[in-house]
Amino acid sequence: MSLNTLSFRVNEIFYSLQGEGSLAGKPCVFVRLANCNLRCRWCDTVYAQTNDESTQMSGTEVLNKIKSFNCNFIEFTGGEPLLQKDVFSLISLLCDCSYVVAVETNGSCDLSPLDIRAKRIIDIKTPSSNEEKSFYLPNIKYISNHDELKFIIADSNDFDYSINLINQYQLQKKAGEILFSPAFNLLDPAVLADWILQSSVPIRLSLQLHKYIWNPDERCR
Repeated sequence: MSLNTLSFRVNEIFYSLQGEGSLAGKPCVFVRLANCNLRCRWCDTVYAQTNDESTQMSGTEVLNKIKSFNCNFIEFTGGEPLLQKDVFSLISLLCDCSYVVAVETNGSCDLSPLDIRAKRIIDIKTPSSNEEKSFYLPNIKYISNHDELKFIIADSNDFDYSINLINQYQLQKKAGEILFSPAFNLLDPAVLADWILQSSVPIRLSLQLHKYIWNPDERCR
């Protein structure tokens, strides 16, 4: 594999703190790839849904930009990063080079080609997103205790839907973490915290730290 043969539509590559999940607070290089196959109602990266604000970059250019930040933790996000097939080869290369690699995916794409050394952060869509039918169910067999499942909760219907899905497929026995995150400015985190405490499911409350530290509308945070 030659890095120069790999090609990507890149929205942005930036250095910040991981804002969510079990690695929240850690410095991280984010590689945001352009294009998404979903249109979630509360999407906070609408600018990455298409190629309009993206740049064509080779694998070499992406890797050199990553190296410029001198950070060992890399997250691929989007858009939906797994729509770009060359990303699987780049992720494996980064794992070979001892980078810690996470991939945030909406769960609609086949996970089987993804290197098992990469942490999958699977954002399973809830009814308020209007994309709750998008999850590719065969992906369940690829979920391991290295991975995280994320549910964005905007209301009680989202919460009940997520709990039922977890119980139906015994997801708490497959994933390393189950994360419930309140939809920003749509659900009070304290309300979600109470619902979690009343449930019998091992859920971790996950707030988007970057939106509390910095301006929530600021790009590259």
